[in-house]
Amino acid sequence: MSITPSTATAVRLYGPEHAADPQRSYELLRRQGPVGLAEIDTDLVVHLVTDYEAAIRLLQDTDTWSKDTRPWLARVPENSPIRPVVEWRPSLIFADGDEHAHLRKVITDSFALLDPNDVRVLTFRHADRLLQDFADTGTVDLVSQYAQQLPLMVFNGLFGMGDEHGPRLVGALAAMMDTDPERKAAGAQSFGAYLGTLYQTKAAQRGHDLTSWFIDHPNGLTQEEAINQIIITLGAGNEPTANLIANTCVRMLSDDRYFGTLTTGSLPVQHAIDDALWYDSPVANYSFHSPRKDVNFYGTDIPAGSPVMVSYAAANTCPHSGVPADGYRSGTKAHLAFAAGPHACPARSLAVLIATAAIERLASYLPDIELAVAPAELTYRDGPVYRTLTSLPARFTPLTPDAEGVTPWSRSSIDPGTDRDPSLPSLATAGRGSVRSS
Repeated sequence: MSITPSTATAVRLYGPEHAADPQRSYELLRRQGPVGLAEIDTDLVVHLVTDYEAAIRLLQDTDTWSKDTRPWLARVPENSPIRPVVEWRPSLIFADGDEHAHLRKVITDSFALLDPNDVRVLTFRHADRLLQDFADTGTVDLVSQYAQQLPLMVFNGLFGMGDEHGPRLVGALAAMMDTDPERKAAGAQSFGAYLGTLYQTKAAQRGHDLTSWFIDHPNGLTQEEAINQIIITLGAGNEPTANLIANTCVRMLSDDRYFGTLTTGSLPVQHAIDDALWYDSPVANYSFHSPRKDVNFYGTDIPAGSPVMVSYAAANTCPHSGVPADGYRSGTKAHLAFAAGPHACPARSLAVLIATAAIERLASYLPDIELAVAPAELTYRDGPVYRTLTSLPARFTPLTPDAEGVTPWSRSSIDPGTDRDPSLPSLATAGRGSVRSS
């Protein structure tokens, strides 16, 4: 007997109400059982797995479930905001079995060649460049001016392009997210040109970079396959990493358990990142699958070829995931923020490394940074897939460049207490008081 009958009301996972309180949406879905009906765009309804155990079972069962979106892609309108994240292409995201293993090995082998210290230094360097742009102003939107730009600048370098191409990549992807059709099309054209230049440059002369390793891998990718792996790596790596940076900053600036941080050595950045991955997953709902044949999954009848989505955010906070009563789970790695099973994110370690370095650099230079608004005033984009802040306004004591205009900066003579609301915590002073350990 189906727990989720065809007459069940689909819970909307987009719009301002969901963005303001996604946990309310997940609670409504849980009333339908481990698998509920969710509307992810106008009249676009999918089955959504909200139970932790059910999510793990689905993500590990490649015999029953396929990642190929083509059986149901026609249901998604061409102009739907969901279309770009489900549009089939020859990449590991949408591949099954041997094809998936063939493509995934190129990614994992290439990532394994990256030196973590090199990635960390690269992240510091680009963080410094972004910090220089606003350090003397005393205010910043940590989303648009920092978190959304930094991962792309790092990935641009990891793929082997010069720093001068970083802003081009940032601008292209930003335009592709625009609602204006002309700007969106221009962004897509610019991104295509970027990819063409990248591949041609590395095909002509290899370097110590991901693109060169993709091209030279023994699995022998075609040009189309190599470019599609680059696209997927950028797409799957950029926004989640940007969201992780921003969502972690929110916790550090508003949660009294993260006081002192780097300045006093209390709870480290990694602690805050783990906590954000549990309770503010940068990718809230994804892992589109469809059953290869009609299936009854945890009491819900799902026809073959029907789209099924996994809610990492709901699974992480479901009553059966083992979350402690006090809601504190930092340091535990069993969250589903990076999915699980054969299709788990291969860039998990890289994303955490970049996010950690980004936040360390920010806190190191701006230790008194604080929220410029109350946490309750922060808003999120209303899409169903990502947990993305619209902005993260912050303020700090302005810094002035040294004589050569190169980091590190010297402290400004401006009074550090000027125009600061003492009721708002900062990275240096947040929550002085009790600290809970994991």
